[in-house]
Amino acid sequence: MSYASPSARDGITALFTLDDTLAAIVRSTREPLVGQMRLTWWHEALTRLDSVPAPQEPVLQAITCSVLPSGVLGTSLASMTDGWEMLLQAEVGPATIEAFATERGGRLFEAALKVLGVEDRNIGAAGEGWALADLACSVTDASLADLARSLAKARFDTAFGTRWPRAARALGAVALIARFDIAVESDALPSPARRVARLAWHRLTGY
Repeated sequence: MSYASPSARDGITALFTLDDTLAAIVRSTREPLVGQMRLTWWHEALTRLDSVPAPQEPVLQAITCSVLPSGVLGTSLASMTDGWEMLLQAEVGPATIEAFATERGGRLFEAALKVLGVEDRNIGAAGEGWALADLACSVTDASLADLARSLAKARFDTAFGTRWPRAARALGAVALIARFDIAVESDALPSPARRVARLAWHRLTGY
């Protein structure tokens, strides 16, 4: 996010910090019920941001200061916890993965676009692809990883089939790096020089 506008940088950082916080809950959970309880706390805390001041919690404070002023609602961010909770289910299948992609990645990128002052529905697909790519690289179940990777590629094809607005290209770089990561899994990894060139081309042209 180093080339996001200075006014938006703190908001984007706060959003990704929130996602990291929720991810840490799920990835460290051994008992699903405990993980669900912790996610419920975050769901309720984020929802309350729409009506009461944030508590003395650094992530919530950062969201209040840098994200909500852009018109993002705490209730919308609270839906990210629903996405992460999908992964605590006993059975994780195609419908679960689709919901995870929408509620985690889609919600996150939608909020980021508001912070950046951009409206573009196609970019929401990049958020879903980003979440799916992360899942593909994180799970040990090979069939689940393959499914997530396939769904991610389709989302990325949609997102990068049109020109990105200049203000959103830092977010596009995040999605492109995720796209590179699933290329690693398919033995189609671009060389470091090609990765840098691709990122530079996106920053310059929006494609």
